[in-house]
Amino acid sequence: MSLAGRTALITGAGGGIGSAVARAFAQAGADLSLADLKPDTALADELRASGRRVIDTPTDVTQSGQIRSLVESTLKAFGKIDMLVNVAGTVSFGSAQALAESEWDRVLGVNLKGSFLCCQAVIAPMRERKYGRIINIGSILGKNGGNARPWIDPAEQAYASNVAYGVSKAGVHAMTMFLARELAGGGITVNAVAPGPIASAMTQNFPQRLRDLIPVGRMGTADEVARACLFLADEASGYITAEVLDVNGGMWGD
Repeated sequence: MSLAGRTALITGAGGGIGSAVARAFAQAGADLSLADLKPDTALADELRASGRRVIDTPTDVTQSGQIRSLVESTLKAFGKIDMLVNVAGTVSFGSAQALAESEWDRVLGVNLKGSFLCCQAVIAPMRERKYGRIINIGSILGKNGGNARPWIDPAEQAYASNVAYGVSKAGVHAMTMFLARELAGGGITVNAVAPGPIASAMTQNFPQRLRDLIPVGRMGTADEVARACLFLADEASGYITAEVLDVNGGMWGD
């Protein structure tokens, strides 16, 4: 797959999945606009050294003004935005009973509102060029009601993502389908990748008894999620839109 001549805007580029997506897209030939609360300058330097053009912008995706500035700086640097990959996100753990209202607002603000604001900001420049690939990061937890089994062991809930996270990702899935229909006539595809448990710093405490439920026998990797994003970003994937692609080792299928 080749992304030569394409420009990708990737949010959450400083994290495990975001940096893996950035490396995969760079290797495929794309120039990159990287965004994160705390940009990874080492990553940007690494990708520039590989021959790619890269800009790196501190961005809070819950702030529409910052997103507008990000899109403007990307257009100024590259003249276009061919692809948006919404990776920026946050996690939340614990029970529904103990969930604070402020935590609900925080999680949905980053995961759902932030993803929507980024999508909304690239519609006009993509429509102008009659081409675009929008890829959102959802989750198996937006489909399966959570990995924890508190009816077996209440302690599992403390180490598993909670209802706020699941609702935010289910919202990302619904948003993906709505935008796919609305934007299809403009040459823009909108898809999502829904990972299962991915080995990362955030999942170090994922209980072994839940790992044992993964049919393929292991957690996924950020590179495997990145390859799914790369597939959906490819020009040859233009007939695929409104898809939520599962990357979960067989934990959920639909």
